[in-house]
Amino acid sequence: MIIGPYRDRWYRGDSNILLWRAVSFYAGWAFFYIAVGSPIDQLGEDYLFFVHMIQHMLLIYIVPPLLIVGLPPQLVDQIPSQSFLAKALRVFFNPIFAGLTFSVVYTLWHIPLLYELALRDKPMHILEHATMFGLGFCMWWPVIGSSHKVLPKSGFGVRILYTFLLMVGQLPVFAFLCFSGNALYDTYVWAPRIIEGLDPLNDQILGGIIMKVSNMAVSLGTIAYCFYSWYLRDAAQEFGAAEQA
Repeated sequence: MIIGPYRDRWYRGDSNILLWRAVSFYAGWAFFYIAVGSPIDQLGEDYLFFVHMIQHMLLIYIVPPLLIVGLPPQLVDQIPSQSFLAKALRVFFNPIFAGLTFSVVYTLWHIPLLYELALRDKPMHILEHATMFGLGFCMWWPVIGSSHKVLPKSGFGVRILYTFLLMVGQLPVFAFLCFSGNALYDTYVWAPRIIEGLDPLNDQILGGIIMKVSNMAVSLGTIAYCFYSWYLRDAAQEFGAAEQA
């Protein structure tokens, strides 16, 4: 509705939406459905840890960026800058708050007691996914935020440092999953083995590797993009100054 045929009801001014923004926005919701509405959800909840990890990676590293990129800046920038909503979002989208909160909550969900509780209790499972998706959205905003005035993204230097620290912040979870020496979650220990030869410990290690590879690929790609964009901006400024001289 926000970016579709009823967009005129949501924001003022030019209602023309770039095609790539619309594609990104709808793709975000398509991947959201794949994560929580496809067989991935059941496979990850009852049988395979690594599939559950893929589900989490979709909710953190795929869905939020696609939705943010798909939001037209004019929609976000029409929020009154001094409104309660704008002030609250500035707190949630602050790099320190967003990055620290996401890292702490993500780590806590992998404590066996909480992880098992989420698998066995449906409301807790929904809460687990909601916090990963919601905090993932907040985590991404300082890097690719879709706003020029009210909620702008951070500067290039902050984005690079922030992304690097987020990458480091997942190391404890990775080490916990891959080097514990034993399967940590009873659900997967007792689950029927639907992939021959994949025992619970190797399933857990595979999930940890998927988590870290996904995190590093996205983080390093983001850092490279920020460096390149920073270079292009400075080069353009230098060229403009040289022309004026």
